[in-house]
Amino acid sequence: MAKQIEVTRIFNAPIEMVWKLWTEPELVKRWWGPKHYISPVAEIDFRQGGRSIVSMKAPKEMGGREFYSVWEYVNIVPLHTIEFIQSLSDKDGNKIDPANVGMPPDFPIDIRTIVTVREVTNDTTEMTVTEYAEFGTITNFAQIGLEQSMDKMVAITK
Repeated sequence: MAKQIEVTRIFNAPIEMVWKLWTEPELVKRWWGPKHYISPVAEIDFRQGGRSIVSMKAPKEMGGREFYSVWEYVNIVPLHTIEFIQSLSDKDGNKIDPANVGMPPDFPIDIRTIVTVREVTNDTTEMTVTEYAEFGTITNFAQIGLEQSMDKMVAITK
């Protein structure tokens, strides 16, 4: 099974704008989650040692369930790297066992995530997001979800 998934996108936006996609709650709400999902919650404490709580909510026709995640920031190099651990959580940011919210038994508890951004030109930025975990039976869904979230990010910066 996959031990990591990775997606790279090119943004027609300056690096500062692409960076804000991770730091500004109203922007995070516009991209967190796969296609058709919304993100009602983005409480962002963007600093090394900080914790953010985000949610994604399925559309009604897909059950309408809301899932929360906590991001615990390990390392931040401004305009270059964000490293955090993402885990499923309750609405208060307390980690929960993924099986308790209907995830497969091999769903990872912690996903080490590294975001890198680099300026290609003054108005073009490359972003790569790599998620490290044993993804098991959800590998394909994790890859597709990450691709769709990043597509939403690109659309924000157009």
